[in-house]
Parts: sequence; C-alpha cells; structure tokens
Amino acid sequence: MSTDDKNRAIAAAILPLVGGAGNISSVAHCMTRLRLGLRDRSLVRDEDLKALPSVMGVVEDDTYQIVLGPGTVARVTPEFEALVAAGAARAPGHSAEELADRGAALKAARKAKNATPFKLFLRKIANIFVPLIPALIGCGIIAGLNGLLVNLGLLPGVTPALAAIASGFMALIAVFVGYNTAKEFGGTPILGGAVAAIIVYAGVAKVEVFGQALSPGQGGVLGALGAAVLAVHVEKWCRRRVPESLDVLVTPTLTVLVSGLVTVYGLMFVAGEISGAIGDFADWLLENAGAGAGFLLGGLFLPLVMLGLHQALIPIHTTLIEQQGYTVLLPILAMAGAGQVGAAMAVYLKLPRNGSLRRTVKSALPAGFLGVGEPLIYGVSLPLGRPFVTACVGGAFGGGFIGLFTMLGDKVGSTAIGPSGWALFPLLDGDKGLGTTLAIYAGGLVVGYLVGFAATYFWGFSREMIEEFDVDTEAVTASAPVAAGPGATGRDPEPEPEPAQA
Repeated sequence: MSTDDKNRAIAAAILPLVGGAGNISSVAHCMTRLRLGLRDRSLVRDEDLKALPSVMGVVEDDTYQIVLGPGTVARVTPEFEALVAAGAARAPGHSAEELADRGAALKAARKAKNATPFKLFLRKIANIFVPLIPALIGCGIIAGLNGLLVNLGLLPGVTPALAAIASGFMALIAVFVGYNTAKEFGGTPILGGAVAAIIVYAGVAKVEVFGQALSPGQGGVLGALGAAVLAVHVEKWCRRRVPESLDVLVTPTLTVLVSGLVTVYGLMFVAGEISGAIGDFADWLLENAGAGAGFLLGGLFLPLVMLGLHQALIPIHTTLIEQQGYTVLLPILAMAGAGQVGAAMAVYLKLPRNGSLRRTVKSALPAGFLGVGEPLIYGVSLPLGRPFVTACVGGAFGGGFIGLFTMLGDKVGSTAIGPSGWALFPLLDGDKGLGTTLAIYAGGLVVGYLVGFAATYFWGFSREMIEEFDVDTEAVTASAPVAAGPGATGRDPEPEPEPAQA
C-alpha cells in the first residue's frame, strides 16, 4: 500500500467513528493531533476510535482531538478534509442543521461546566503568542548558526546579513503581539499593531517620563499586550458612541491617540519595570535556589500542561528572550519530556506480553525524543495512571540537574520557545560557551531518562496492574469469537482493546 493510500485509509477509518461527514463542522491539525469541530458529540464512538492502530489517544477541549503523532497527522488531515467535503456534498441539508442544534447545546453545557474565566484568559494569551513560535524558532536557529560562524571566523561577509535576518523579527515582535492581541480581544488588528509599534519606535527616546527618557522597546511584549488591550477598549467605546457617518475617521484616530498617549506616558514605564522584575526574579531564583526550583518546575510541568496552566509561561519566556537573548526556564521545563520517555521505556519492559501497548510505545518514542510528548502522555502513561506520576519524577530530577548548574554559574537557555527534547539542541545558548551549554542540557536529558525509567520500573506498577495489563491482547482477541458460541467462527476479530483508564 502506498503512503497516500495508507493515509487515506486512516482517514476513512476515523470518519464514521466521529459521526460521519455531516457531524464535522471544522477540521484542523497541530503538531500531533487532528482537531475536529463536532456538531453532536454523542455520535462519536470513543472506544472504537481508540482501538484503531493509528490512533494514540483522544483529548477533549474546545475541539475533539485525535492524537495521530507528528508527520502522520499532517498527511492524514488533507485526506480527511477531502472525505468530509465529499460526504457533506451528499448529505441531506436538514440533518446537518439538526446535528448543529444538538451539538451546540452539548458544547455549551460542557463549556459552562469546564471553562473558568482564568483558563479562558490563559487561552487568549496562548492564541496571541503561539502563532509567533515558527518565526521565533526560525530566527533562533539562524542566530545560533550565525554565532557559530562568528566564533569560527567563517564567512565574515555573510554573518552581518545573518545577524540582521535573525534579529529583525525580535526587534519588531511587539508589533506582532499588538496585532494578535487586538484580533483575539475583538478589536481591529491593525490598530492594535499601530499602537504597539509606538513601543519600538526610535523617536520615543526623546520623550521623558518621571524624569527619565524612554528607551525604544521599553516594556517589550508586555507593554504591547497592554497597549493593544487598551486600544480594543477605546475602539469599542468609540464604536458605541461615534455616529456611523464619522466612524471611519473618528474611531481609528481616537483609538490610536488615546491608547498611544497612555502607552507613552504610562504603560511603557510600568511594563518596563514589570519586565525587568521578571528577568531579575528568574535570575535570582535559579542562582540562589536553582536545584530546588528546577526540581519543582521539571516535576510540575506535565500536570500544568494537563490543566492548561502552562500557557501563563508563554509571555514570560518571550520577555526573557527579549531581555537576555534566551529563556532559562524552557530547558528546565523540557526535562518533563525526558521523564516521559524514560517512563515509556520502562512500560515497554514491564509489559512484555501486551503487544498493543508495546507497539504504541515504539511508535511514539521517536516523537518523544524530539520533544513531542502528547503521544506518550495520552497513549501510554496517563491511561496507566502511576507511570504518569513517575514520569513527572524523572522530569523533576532532570530539571534539578540543570538548575544545579545554574546555581554554579552555568546558565542554559533557549533562544526560542516551542521545541524541546533533542529538537532544542539547535536553539540552546548560555553564558559559558556552546560546548558547556550542550553538555549540561544533554546531561539533564540523561538524568530525566534514567530516573523516569527507574521510578516507573520499580514503583510505577502494582501487582494488580501487572496482572491486568501484562496480557497477550492478540491471543485474547483471537479467542473471543470462539467463546461467543455457535456461528462465531470465521468472523474478523474485534479491534485490540486500549488499556483501561487507571
């Protein structure tokens, strides 16, 4: 079977299990998950979906998310979209409307039960900064390559151009933050960007506030965030009060003028003080309590991800990158993925007869080494229960290892956010040379792997769990039709069961 045929087969297997084309309102994907908008959640056959060999797990949020793994999801999504489009063209019009009404009620009930104002706010923050990650990664890698060439004395005629390419985005990141903020909070994006652009304009150096001249870029992304939110409120106020015939002239003028004056004479100074305090606190914490802080951050990061609270760290990472050129927090948090990898390898050895789960581990481990932990979380450790906790222990020890070296004066940072695991190596930077930085980060990964493995192998399973999960699932499935009585022979075996939630 060709690769295209295989991906089309995966999409075709998934579609009927999520209610068919008429039940799909939107299709998208991230690095590992197929994200579906559903009109009627009750039509989804969760257990049958989880039993598909290509599916590593499912997650419910604003969308229904099917974990397929990196690479696979990008190839399956277009095939799935084509099937949905073809099915929607054949479906009766009234059925989609009925499903939409029922699905809207279910979705509203779930959101009312699970959403909190704080989590919704953090989701907005993530929606502002996550679209910036590809540019951060690309510019960060170019900056690292340029630094290497400069240190080696190679291509002196090219390195100034590389420096400009790597630094241009960071010099104007406040504008992009302002644009995305206004868009996310319901204003006109270009007005948010215009107000945020004041922060990076060189002319603000001629303005004095509280007896001090402003510095271009003062306040950074936090100032841009606040300026754009203020612009949205001013714009909405104007829309409600300005006559429609004057709106096109008055509203944008007042929005930029009022928000701009407040930004120049207040927000830039305040945001600058907050940004400086964040950088100083991060440095103080890791320099004075690095091992303990690293232990806590590395151990708690996976639970924070599960709760969605990790999104609060995104503006902090970005602020540190603006100030220092790298964030010292990300390499520590990346150790959570190392603990997850070690735990998965222990699961593989502890359950030698569970072919289904071992295949999931083997298929998800490469992504885990590259820092994509979702397949291992939702396909292995979280369904088993205790291995998720022991994976966190591995992450804690890995984070403590890197934090310890920070206390000793060897900072390890990342010039961009997004990747972790082995994928973070090209983005690493520090204050003691690239070789030392790479060695410390690699040492943290090894510690996370080893402790995650040992904690899971020796304490991740009770005797009852071993008896429940260490079974030959293929043999059990193959014998099921015989036990069903006369006439059962000759039928295809049922799909392999996924491990039960612990």
